[in-house]
Amino acid sequence: MAKARDIDVIVDAALTWGQIDFKVTDLHADFVGFNLHKWMGAPLGVGFMYIRKERLPDIDRAFCDEDNPPDDIRSRVHSGTTNTANVMTIPAALAFHDSIGIQNKCARLRYLREYWVSRVRDVKNVQILTPDDPRCYGAITSFRIKDKTTKNDNVRIVNQMYDQHKVFTTRRGGIAAGDCVRVTTAVFTSPADLDRLVAAIEDVAAS
Repeated sequence: MAKARDIDVIVDAALTWGQIDFKVTDLHADFVGFNLHKWMGAPLGVGFMYIRKERLPDIDRAFCDEDNPPDDIRSRVHSGTTNTANVMTIPAALAFHDSIGIQNKCARLRYLREYWVSRVRDVKNVQILTPDDPRCYGAITSFRIKDKTTKNDNVRIVNQMYDQHKVFTTRRGGIAAGDCVRVTTAVFTSPADLDRLVAAIEDVAAS
């Protein structure tokens, strides 16, 4: 829709690559930012930028960068002093990802998501905010306790779940109708871990 109106689209794909099976070209976007630590397993601070080659001339070189030629994307992103140790981990992270397989990883993460969501969906006062359409979720799902919509409410919920059940979740704001709690599973998360999560949600929903 944006392209039809000659509007540029910049896609923040930080939480997609490594848990969802797709190619950059599937997005039909000229500018995309990716993260390599969230689902690819590289250290914090590692990521990459995609700019469609035909659009490079439309982006000025960063700080008049002349270290790289004008047709090289590296002249558009001036990274300063690079954490070389972090960058050196990328091949190992990609190899580990490939050894699992994106289809296997995606199936595992969706299985884990459904494992806990199906057990709390009908718990009184619990509202699952993330759509159930498989096209709309991966590993992450957010929930809200009824009428607990403030930042302080959700900070207390997150703290209670950690202090009493040793379950780590994250408060998130900026969404419709108030704050919520975000749950993110990883490939190594076990059903037993999620049983603790379910107990923690039941606890905060009743308190």
